[in-house]
Amino acid sequence: MQKTKTDGEIIAEIYRNARLALTSIADILPETDDEEMRQEILSEHEEYERICAEAALLAKKRGAEVKEPSPVKRAMMWSAIKLNTAGDGSRSNIAQMMVRGTVTGITSLQTTLTENRHAIGGDTEALLRRLIDAEERFEERLKNFI
Repeated sequence: MQKTKTDGEIIAEIYRNARLALTSIADILPETDDEEMRQEILSEHEEYERICAEAALLAKKRGAEVKEPSPVKRAMMWSAIKLNTAGDGSRSNIAQMMVRGTVTGITSLQTTLTENRHAIGGDTEALLRRLIDAEERFEERLKNFI
């Protein structure tokens, strides 16, 4: 049986998920030559920034702590992006990489929502659902580039 997470832990997860997405976008954007793909990625970046800001405010309101992704995690993501784009910087390859990251986020966040459905606070649940919905939209739009 899973331990129910506190609202603070869920807010921290929302923040961490969005920060990881922002880090990935910052790493992948220089590898993206296709202007339409760049615009999609920048649009996603804006939404992740808004969600990060809201999660940080909600954490402050709740007295919860949010953390940046570890330097090791960031280095691993940067290396994976550089390796995967070294031989193929096509929009299809970039989109596939972005879809994989997005699906990973959706899966993690949906699991958190399902496992904590009865204990999660209203504003925390609303932000969690907003991030899930955003990532589902991103996934659908990114599939058009594959």
